[in-house]
Amino acid sequence: MSADTTPRTTNTAAALGRPNAVADRPDDHRRGFRHGWVGRVVTHLCLIVGVVLSIFPFYWLLVMSTSSNAQIFGYPPSLWFSDHTMQNLATVFGSVDMLRALGNTVLVSGATAVLVMLFDSLAAFAFAKYEFPFKRSLFTIMLATFLVPGSLSLVPSFVLMAHLGWIGGLQALIVPGAANAFGIFLLRQFATGSIPNEIIDSARVDGAGFFRTWWSIAVPMLRGGLAFLGIFTFISSWNDYVWPLIVLIDPKGQTLQVALASLSSVNATDLGSVMAGAVISVFPLIGVFIIGSRHFIANIAAGALKG
Repeated sequence: MSADTTPRTTNTAAALGRPNAVADRPDDHRRGFRHGWVGRVVTHLCLIVGVVLSIFPFYWLLVMSTSSNAQIFGYPPSLWFSDHTMQNLATVFGSVDMLRALGNTVLVSGATAVLVMLFDSLAAFAFAKYEFPFKRSLFTIMLATFLVPGSLSLVPSFVLMAHLGWIGGLQALIVPGAANAFGIFLLRQFATGSIPNEIIDSARVDGAGFFRTWWSIAVPMLRGGLAFLGIFTFISSWNDYVWPLIVLIDPKGQTLQVALASLSSVNATDLGSVMAGAVISVFPLIGVFIIGSRHFIANIAAGALKG
């Protein structure tokens, strides 16, 4: 009998318990790496294009604020800064009282944001963690106010401000916006998911009342939601135009958006000065967003790590 001397190929994949050895070939590894690298490049290119498209309008605003009308409407348009900045700023500050309008807007927006965070967090904490009569009915009525357009409340609000004698004063802008249903609903959702009932019960055992519990427990745990609500309220109040235009009858008490509207009507043909005024109104918003977003993002990151 002759022995079978034919060499047998060892099936490595079978020996290792793998059903298929095709995936272990070097060519497949290189192909998978190539596909992953191409996917990352495409993703980063899409992100870069999105960032450029988002930033370009603001960049073009800055370019126009430093240019004259001839440079703005020239062809081909210049995409770089010019030397007409001081002339545009001089026109802005010579046409309207920009510093007073800026101060009024900072006061109104800051006070409104602080009051909204205060009152909305108190109401949201009560709705989320406490039981009281007609709780569900009151919350449903509050949510129903979302269905009412804001323009419908302009006339009743104006009549109320007139009876109070607040027409022409900044309090007519601050007090009506001191609380809103959106902030209460937002913070209630935050409080429901982020504040454990056991902590509230422990505070009650220690003798803490409602306000002490709110200040010591709810406010630190709602920091992310409060930061978002503060930024949102500040920007909304800063950009408000219709209500200040109706209530502020004194030109010295104008807010920034009303002053910019009068600037564009006075200097309709001087687009560079109008864009310079718009840049002045945009920079404070960027600063507020940078400061507030740090707390908002940090709170989200901390919550993700705890989860």
